[in-house]
This record gives sequence, structure tokens and C-alpha cells, in this order.
Amino acid sequence: MSQRVALAAPVAVALALAAYPVVASGYEVRATLQIFMWIVLAGSWNLISGLTGYVSFGHVAFFGAGAYAGAILISKAGWPWLAAALVGGGAAVLLALVIGYPCLRLKGPYFAIAMLGLNEVLRALVSYFEGLTGGGNGLSLPTLDATVPIYYVMGLTAVAVTVLTYLIITSRFGLRLMTIREDEVAAEAMGIDTARHKLYAFLLSAAGPGIAGALTARDQGYIEPISVFPLATTITMIVMVLFGGKGTVWGPVLGAVVLFVAQEVVWARYPYVHPLLFGALIVAVVLLMPRGVLGILQVRYRLPRTI
Repeated sequence: MSQRVALAAPVAVALALAAYPVVASGYEVRATLQIFMWIVLAGSWNLISGLTGYVSFGHVAFFGAGAYAGAILISKAGWPWLAAALVGGGAAVLLALVIGYPCLRLKGPYFAIAMLGLNEVLRALVSYFEGLTGGGNGLSLPTLDATVPIYYVMGLTAVAVTVLTYLIITSRFGLRLMTIREDEVAAEAMGIDTARHKLYAFLLSAAGPGIAGALTARDQGYIEPISVFPLATTITMIVMVLFGGKGTVWGPVLGAVVLFVAQEVVWARYPYVHPLLFGALIVAVVLLMPRGVLGILQVRYRLPRTI
């Protein structure tokens, strides 16, 4: 009975979200679209940092790479936005492949700093090549009212990242990643090819942000370096995962939904102290719930790791 409920609940939610644009206002559709985007970003960060323990402070670089790849194809080559979004995901994976091997050789804070540096390098590059990217002035896309179709594609991307997380966590590949997280030296002694496993997880974690970046660029119709490479985006996705529970399937989803709604409510009611309140929330999450909501429930009630 419990298994049927566990299966029926996500299906019912998915059906409700599929019908939501029919009855929702434009703001509500766009807000839900933003939640989908954050689920993609948080879930993707969880694939590498939650499962392997390699904390990335520059994961927004893949979001920005996908945004610019998609925007350039749409504005310069006239590509359809869906095809451009898929290529944006491919561009992010290619970037991860290029920088993955050298960066993943670093450990602890050195990997985090290297990823942070990658983000700054990309922001400088897109600012320099004005003829292609528009430089600091940004890049405008042709006007197109496609929020609802983008809503569905972003939702499917969020579902895909969540399903991928479940498949990884319940596989031998996922067990090896978590072994690396607990003790990489012991994992190597057990015969696990840690370099290859970390690289595979890194590549998988880059695809979602790349697609989400391209879809966001198409929806907003304008991008600039400051808007697509902000450190605040990485910090937000990290906090969402920590709040929900890193290394879990539903933790990033829970964190994205709760913290996005909380942020919107706080911003609407207390616009002048919004950064202060959100910063206090971040500190509280890190200090009081290091395992996250689902992590605490898993320990207390012995819930399976597939939660």
C-alpha cells in the first residue's frame, strides 16, 4: 500500500503541474517555472557535490555557458529554442569534460576555489568577445511569447534530473560515488577508479544547468554576464541542497520549493531587509541542519536512501 502511495503521489503532482498553466496567472506560471529551474540547478549540484563530496562553488558556470550557447544560436543562427537548449546542455557537458580532469585532481577547498575561478574566467571571456556575445552590454534575443512551452520543457528537465538522481543512488555507480565521498583513499584501495567515476558524475551534473540556462535565456529574452554568472546563484543552489538533504533524491526538490517560496514571501513583505533575512536563513541551515531535513528523517526513522 505504501509503495502505491509513494508512486501515486508524484504522478498526481505531475498531472496537476501539467494542467496548472490552464488556470494559473502569468505570474504564477513564471514563478513555477523558476521553481523548476532551481530544482534542476540544485539537483545537478547534488549529483557531484552531494554524492562525491566535491563541493563546487562555480557550478553556475555551466548555467551561464548553456545560456550563452543557446542565446547565440537563437539570435545569430536563427535556431529553434528547443534545439538551442539541447545544444546548451551539450556545451556545458563539453566544458565540464575540458576542465573536469584537471580540476577533479584537486581536493577539498582547492577544487572549490578552482571552480569559482572557472566562473570568473567565463564571465571575463563573454565580456571580452563583444562581437559574438555582446560583451558587457549583453545579448538580446528576438521577441517570442513561449513561456508556457518553456514551462513544460523546464519541468521535464527537472523531472529528468530527479529521476537520474534516483537511478544513480540506487545503482552500483552511486554506491561507488558515495564511497568516494566517505573515504576516497579507501575507495581507491577497494579498486574503484575514482578519477573516472568523479568525471562521469561531473559531466552528468553539468547537463541540467546548461539546458536550464538556455531555456532561461530564451524566456527572459536578454542575458548579460552579470545576470548569468553570479556567485549568488551557486550559493542559493547549495543552500537548497543543504536544507533538503544532500545525497538524497528528494532533498534538492524540497529545498528548491521551500526556499524559493520563502524567499518570494520575504522579498514581498520585507524588501529592504530581504538579503539580511535570507543570509540569516543560510547560516541557520548550515549550523542547525547539516544533514538537511531528509537527512535528519533518514537517520531518525531509518528511511531508505532512495528518499
